[in-house]
Amino acid sequence: MTVLPDDGLSLAAEFPDATHEQWQRLVEGVLRKSGKEASGEAAEDALSTQLEDGLTTRPLYTARETGANANGDTGANAATAATADAAGFPGFAPFTRGGRPEGTSVSGWDVRQRLAGTDPVRVNEAALADLENGTTSLWLTVGRTGIPADGLARALDGVYLDLAPVTLDAGADYAEAARALLALYAEREVAPEAARASLGADPLGHEARTGEVLDLAEAAALARETAGAWPHVRALTVDALPYHEAGGSAAEELGLSLATGVAYLRALEDGGLGVEAALGQLEFRYAATADQFLTIAKLRAARRLWARVAEACGAPEAGAQRQHAVTSPVMMTRRDPWVNMLRTTVACMAAGVAGADSVTVLPFDNELGLPDAFARRIARNTSTILLEESHLARVIDPAGGSYYVEQLTTELAGAAWEFFQTVEKAGGLPGALRSGLVAERLATTWAARSKKLAKRREPITGVSEFPLLSEKPVVREPAPAGPAGGLPRVRRDEAYEALRARSDAHLAATGQRPRVFLAALGPAAAHTARATFASNLFQAGGIEPVHDPVSVDPASAAEAYAASGADGMAVLCSSDALYEEQAGAVAAALRSAGATTLFLAGKPGTAEGSVDEYVFAGCDAVAVLSSVLDRMGVAS
Repeated sequence: MTVLPDDGLSLAAEFPDATHEQWQRLVEGVLRKSGKEASGEAAEDALSTQLEDGLTTRPLYTARETGANANGDTGANAATAATADAAGFPGFAPFTRGGRPEGTSVSGWDVRQRLAGTDPVRVNEAALADLENGTTSLWLTVGRTGIPADGLARALDGVYLDLAPVTLDAGADYAEAARALLALYAEREVAPEAARASLGADPLGHEARTGEVLDLAEAAALARETAGAWPHVRALTVDALPYHEAGGSAAEELGLSLATGVAYLRALEDGGLGVEAALGQLEFRYAATADQFLTIAKLRAARRLWARVAEACGAPEAGAQRQHAVTSPVMMTRRDPWVNMLRTTVACMAAGVAGADSVTVLPFDNELGLPDAFARRIARNTSTILLEESHLARVIDPAGGSYYVEQLTTELAGAAWEFFQTVEKAGGLPGALRSGLVAERLATTWAARSKKLAKRREPITGVSEFPLLSEKPVVREPAPAGPAGGLPRVRRDEAYEALRARSDAHLAATGQRPRVFLAALGPAAAHTARATFASNLFQAGGIEPVHDPVSVDPASAAEAYAASGADGMAVLCSSDALYEEQAGAVAAALRSAGATTLFLAGKPGTAEGSVDEYVFAGCDAVAVLSSVLDRMGVAS
């Protein structure tokens, strides 16, 4: 009898280590059962996922290629040591693991709430409610699309400016808004060392959004004034959201943020600031999405990349990037907006794990207009739960050391740096924006992603998957019009939103949504999977699926179709075996009852000659649904 050591941690000590080759052989067996023949690396490749930017997610990450370290360790020990060496330590260059040694472990990340109204009184009411209930800083829209600069004092009435940091978003009016805030600090006798703010000057971000060119010299002058008098106030924001919202990938977002930051450093140095002082005047803003691992890698890679820029400028120890993460507007949906709460929770968690200094959770109804009090409460409480109940900030860089996260961080940083160099060769960001390089690159990326969305390869829960046609619309007060004229503003749900809008208009005009009849053949075991697939597909376009409670056969198909109220469309749903037996007869019965177009849920070519079209996993759902609505006479 073997006696195990009484350390409580040796449960696997008597088992031999599994090898990578053993795992591959098991994968081969699973693939073989699904009809795929692949071995070795090819078997592993079959389970890999292609991401944007030429990146690939592998099914397994190990230390097999790490080798031995200087101490002679191999395997996991060597990999851990190598990872620590490459990523550094929190608060030290290259800052991959965080910009401060303590990370956010002392007080958590800054919970920054966005206030986008135009009425200073209402903005003030919302700001006080937010600060009293968990928010730690405010992000105010000022100027043409927000409160007027001279209304800033009223909007911040009752706010303790020495305790609550303020971030401004004023577009072309950044100088007026910044001076109004600094004057307010002086008026309320806030000590310069107690004031903490981001003045939000972002001329290139404004140009990206609007096409309006602003002089960088004015922003440099503001930064010079700020650096000399307000030690904890940053004048400039490097906002990567315009590129994310235009459909850019993670690497493109990072590369363009680097190009923006470098352009600002040049302008600040030309304006008389030293490198370290110039670096201290910048805050970076990135999107956090529901793709948690990509978000974690993106923010970690952003710090590493900016540290490389600082090193090239001769100030490596001043390269700690100040990060503000915002939950992605691109991922937010207008249909079934309640699901946005789940998306923003995952995004917030990813941003916190990645070490963002500040996190803004956009309310779930953000894309419907001005968020109401309930939505704002849920938004700020998302951070509170993750910080106070889940204790997410108590560990610095909790994803660090994961083979997957470290590899994804490195690969993403490489792709971003390559794109950054492309932009620099085009004359830097100003030149790349004005030549159309940025717009063309982002448009190409979004076109490729749009194909995945249309084919539901990138599902949108509540929109392209499991939509709820009976949902009651969520109505909000219209939000102020945002800036326009520059890069486009895309949304994942836009193609499906257009289809649903057509269905809504048809419902308003006729009292009924367009309908399609699902002809389920045989027992539930035969038709349930494909009937569920077809039901989700057609509902994504606002088309109501109607089917017999059990199933149909050639004798009952015509009667069931006539009773359904379908608008000339029917879909056969069953197994391949039952299609071979019954599809022809059922199709004939449906046509005799008035069905003008017959679909089959399944492989193209099945029951050929009996049906007109096929719907299957990977088909272009948007094109199919648009065509169906056209044939039903539903106006576009």
